[in-house]
Amino acid sequence: MAQAGGAGDPALGAAVFKKCQSCHQVGDQAKNRVGPQLNDIFGRTAGGLEGAKYSKSMMRAGQDGLIWSEETLDKFLETPKSLVAKTRMSFRGLKDAGDRTNLIAYLRAFSNGSPPVPKLQGAGQGIDIELDPAVLAIVGDAEYGEYLSSECLTCHQSSGSNDGIPGITAWPTEDFVIAMHAYKQKFRSHPVMQMMAGRLSDEEIAALAAYFNRLK
Repeated sequence: MAQAGGAGDPALGAAVFKKCQSCHQVGDQAKNRVGPQLNDIFGRTAGGLEGAKYSKSMMRAGQDGLIWSEETLDKFLETPKSLVAKTRMSFRGLKDAGDRTNLIAYLRAFSNGSPPVPKLQGAGQGIDIELDPAVLAIVGDAEYGEYLSSECLTCHQSSGSNDGIPGITAWPTEDFVIAMHAYKQKFRSHPVMQMMAGRLSDEEIAALAAYFNRLK
C-alpha cells in the first residue's frame, strides 16, 4: 500500500471521482444517495453521517473507533472489504496508488471545515490488513473462546449492551477476526485493544470470534 498523505492532484482526482458518482455526491447541494455524501469526510466517524444508509458492519467499525483520515481512506479505497468486511459498497477498489492519492486530494478540497485529521497510532507505510485466506478460514473453538473471554468481558458485556462501550456479541466471525487483526497490526487506533490483540494468536482470535458470535 502506498503511503497516504501525498500531495495529490485534485483535478486528476475529479476524473477518478467519476467512478464514485453513481453512488456518492460531493460539493454544493450534495445529498446522500445510495452512499453518503462526502463533504467534510475527514475526521468523520465511519457510519456516522445522519440520514445515510450504512451496513451493520460499517456502523460497528465506527463504534469501534474507525475514523476517516487519509490513511484509512487510502486503505478503504484500495480494497474496501479488507477494512470493513461487509460494507454495502460493491466497488472493488482502486489498485493504482496515484489514483487514490488524487481522489483523496479531490475530497480534501471539499473538507476545508472538517476537524483536524486524527493520526492513527502506529499507522504508516507498509501497514496492510488484508489477511491470508487461511487465517479467515480458521474454525474457532467456541469453548476455548469462552475460556479466553474473561479479559474481554471486563469491559464488554455478554448481554451485548452498548452501555458506554460497543457490544461485540453476535458479530459475524469474519468481521470480528478482521477487526482484531486491524488492532493487532495497529491500523485501528485504540492502545488497549492494540495491546490485547497483540497478545493473541490467529487461533485464539478465531476462538473468541466463534464464542462471541454464538452469544445471540
